[in-house]
Amino acid sequence: MNTESSRNSLVIILHEIYGVNDHINFFSHEIINEGFDVLTPNLLHRESFPYDQEEKAYQYFTNEIGFNKSLLDVKQLVKVNREKYDKIYIIGFSIGATIAWMSSEYEVDGIIGFYGSRIRNHVDIEPSCPNLLFFSKNEKSFNVLDLERKLKSKNKTVLNIIEAEHGFMNPFYKSYKPKEYRDCMENSIDFLNRIEEGAGIR
Repeated sequence: MNTESSRNSLVIILHEIYGVNDHINFFSHEIINEGFDVLTPNLLHRESFPYDQEEKAYQYFTNEIGFNKSLLDVKQLVKVNREKYDKIYIIGFSIGATIAWMSSEYEVDGIIGFYGSRIRNHVDIEPSCPNLLFFSKNEKSFNVLDLERKLKSKNKTVLNIIEAEHGFMNPFYKSYKPKEYRDCMENSIDFLNRIEEGAGIR
């Protein structure tokens, strides 16, 4: 575990459609324990939805918030913190992963995205920073391998297809897979550390 106090890097963690909940708080502590400062913006601007209100949460995000408004919020957060930190990273889950991917064209130093299914609507983006993307192999709404083909030629982008279902990184959700969680966390921290050290990505 890296608790290096001299690290001057910020990680912005972007939530799923449910909002800032138990999963986001748990994951934030994991990243803080690695020596990073963390921000968890509430892109919904309201309390979180319980998991059994998935459809309601989806409709709320789609109709009341949307990706473009959330992207503006994240860009503003990056701008406000840019002079305070040597490095700023974004880690997102589901819609948060798509917003992270959309942010990769701007002034950030690296992004990590977990099962950002709507990235398929933004394959024209050309990242200006290193990207580490994890997708669930078993997605109901789209063909993951087709998306992989479209993204693997992208600059500075590393893709991993995980034998799991959407939500496998969430210890509080039905599709959580502990081993895959640990493997992806190790991969993610290694990715961030390599950027910190100027070693590039593999």
